[in-house]
Formats: sequence, structure tokens, C-alpha cells
Amino acid sequence: MDLSTLPTAGELMPLSHACAPRWQPGLACALYGEVFACGSEASGAALALALALDGLGQDAFEQHHVLWVQDKAALRLTGRPYRPGLPSMLRDRVIHVAAATPEDALFAIEEGVRCCELACVIGEIAGNPRALDFTASRRLTLAAERHGVALVLVRLDAMRDLSSARMRWQVAAAPSLPPHWNAAAPGASAWRAELFRARTHPPGEWILHDEKTGLRARPSTSSERAGESANPQNIRSA
Repeated sequence: MDLSTLPTAGELMPLSHACAPRWQPGLACALYGEVFACGSEASGAALALALALDGLGQDAFEQHHVLWVQDKAALRLTGRPYRPGLPSMLRDRVIHVAAATPEDALFAIEEGVRCCELACVIGEIAGNPRALDFTASRRLTLAAERHGVALVLVRLDAMRDLSSARMRWQVAAAPSLPPHWNAAAPGASAWRAELFRARTHPPGEWILHDEKTGLRARPSTSSERAGESANPQNIRSA
């Protein structure tokens, strides 16, 4: 058999993505997703929570708790979750774990996704610790998919390394839309989000807005992408 006549992986990927639906708000979230964000802003944790709420539905959070795990470096960068700033249904339902090391954080996260009584697990780990290699990510994927507990892992100031996460995002804060009732007041949260890897969706870039009923997305414009290139924040590749 002449192997030279077979299509290459690069030729097959566009064909597979052409048949896949584009991501949009309201779709079920991946059971293991990663959000890459700059450690100098809180966009990573905020979008992680917004994606979980949007993908799982608010009903999942009315009777179950959320496990929020941070390693020491992530805690120093972004601080603890501010309960008064959380959605009202979550203010008394967040179990916070401050881990001393990435190894301890990964242990707590894996134990969390094995607990079916949790609505989801949100983790925050800074940098690219050796403990978070492909094998560790595979363990998290298998545990989340076996027990049906969603995990969104925020990677602060991290390079894009190998991972088995089903969806991987790069995010940064974006300008908010002015509120209708007072144009001078702070607007709802907004993010510039790039889905650079997904198992069931092609890559894409959006401006995401947090609304009371969930996320709203619109494609990012060329000028917005140009502004991101001029201010790359923490977009790096391994």
C-alpha cells in the first residue's frame, strides 16, 4: 500500500472541524476544560464560573456545592473568591480549599471530581508545575467523565502545554457594554475569549458578555484581535 496517497493529519483536521458545530452559549460544558489567563486580572476565574453556570444550568447549583481549589501561587495572584460578588445562589455553597502546593491542589481537585454531590469543581493553578503534566490531566479527564462532575481549571500565567482537557480557552478582560440605566456605571463582565482547542468544536474567537440569563457571545472583530496582538497579556505557547 502506498502511504503517500493517504491524507495527512493537517489535511484531515479541517475536514473534521468543518462537520463540527461551532461553540455557542447554552451548550453543555466539557467535563474537563482549561482557561488560560493572566495572573494580574481575575478574568480567568470569572469566566470559568460563567462557563460552568452557562453550560450546566443554574438548577445544578441550587442544591449542590461548588469546590474551589487554589494553590499558594494562584491564591497570591488573584486572592480568595469574594463571596458577596458571587451569584446569590452560590454565596453559601462554595467550599474553598487553599492548597500549599500544586500537588496538593491537584489531589483536592481529583478528589472533588470523584464526588457526585458537587455541582462542579473550579481549580486555579499558577504557571506550569511539573505535577500538572499530560498524565495528570488525563487522570482528571477520566475521573470527571467517569463521575460526571465538571471541572474548569484556570491556568494562571501558564504556557500552553500538552493536556487532555476537552476544551481549552485563552481569555482576557474586554470592555463592558454601558448599562442601559446609567451609562457612567460599571457594566457587566466581558471577556475576549479564544477557543484554541476543543474536541467537538472548531477553534474560534468571541467577545463574551455575562448577562443575568447566561452568556452572550458575538464574534470578535479584526480591530479587537489587532488590539489583542498589540497587548498580548499572557498568550504564550510552549
